[in-house]
Amino acid sequence: MVLRFFLVTTFWFSCSLIFMNTEIIRVDPLNIDMGKVRAAATIIDGGGLVAFPTETVYGIACRVEESALAKLDAVKGRASDKRYSLHIAGIDSIADYIPRLSFRVCKLIENCWPGPVTIVFELSEANLAMQKKRVGAEVFDILYQGGTLGIRCPDSPVAIALLGACKRPVVAPSANLSGQEPALTAKMVLCQLDGMVDMVIAPDDESDTCKYQINSTVVKISSGNITILREGAVKIGKIEKMSSMRILFVCTGNTCRSPMGEYFCKKYIAEKLECNVDELGKKGYKVVSAGVFGIDGAPASSEVVEICKQKGIDASLHQSRFLTAEMVEASDIIFAMTRGHAHGVLEMCPQAESKCFLLDGEKDIPDPIGGGFDVYNECARVIERAIDNRLCEMII
Repeated sequence: MVLRFFLVTTFWFSCSLIFMNTEIIRVDPLNIDMGKVRAAATIIDGGGLVAFPTETVYGIACRVEESALAKLDAVKGRASDKRYSLHIAGIDSIADYIPRLSFRVCKLIENCWPGPVTIVFELSEANLAMQKKRVGAEVFDILYQGGTLGIRCPDSPVAIALLGACKRPVVAPSANLSGQEPALTAKMVLCQLDGMVDMVIAPDDESDTCKYQINSTVVKISSGNITILREGAVKIGKIEKMSSMRILFVCTGNTCRSPMGEYFCKKYIAEKLECNVDELGKKGYKVVSAGVFGIDGAPASSEVVEICKQKGIDASLHQSRFLTAEMVEASDIIFAMTRGHAHGVLEMCPQAESKCFLLDGEKDIPDPIGGGFDVYNECARVIERAIDNRLCEMII
């Protein structure tokens, strides 16, 4: 950061003497001239600054590199320790920067990207070490400060084309001076930044403004939790809906194996999120169970109630449910106890194939009914171990 401070100071001195000429290019978002876009990308890759429209507000595209960021800090009038979010052209690019995503985060990304949501990811030490090797020391030190990285994937044809044309990672804060309102049109950009950025990309229609005219919503992913840091174009309730996970356990009659799966799963997630089981809904998780045969309203077997009691779980109020196509369609992950149960799920809803798994990997979990308490205990042990393996891999 000493280097960045020196560069900022030097640039401010230079700016007091010489202003750059801001070039204005017009790009029709419905018929993008890639020659113009590539020219803008070349400026960015070379360390220049280009203001461009997104669906929220105008942004200033800047290469992730110390001298370019010093120039951006000076133009914005912001402190050199201020963080900027990485901008990517499409969802596929996220794998280059975040090596592991839980199912819940994948669901949020699929629902909100491309779109007006910035996601701040918290990475483990192992993943940080992996990323430092992958992106290089300079890019890593700039992007992954404090073990986190904010990423935005805008939903604007011009933004997507520009970011896709850049050969280097790009950050893009709002196009305005610090403390001023973000620019919503090319004219507003020029009012604040004319002579301070290399280029402004403007639409053909002078009256065009950014769709939402408000900054993106910012959410943080940390230890399985999704926290709203700033509400913007997307409201909190919609974020919660887009990121909520519904997990379904399926067995035959929904009186022994799948209830144990449901209750053990709730306990596991609550412990990982450091909350009470009753708070899982607020944390974005709903866990249920059902049976492919049987009747609605039957209690859990006495053995299951006792095993759950020994683990601090009350299963005495459980009532069995018959599996329906609506349950399958509403679920994000389905864990079947046997191949037969998985087959029953897919017969009911063939499109569920990508989200239906055997709980114990490639093995069936046998029905303990009629086997005595020791058999139930062994079944519970297998289910608990399988949940630990599956949820560590998929959920948290």
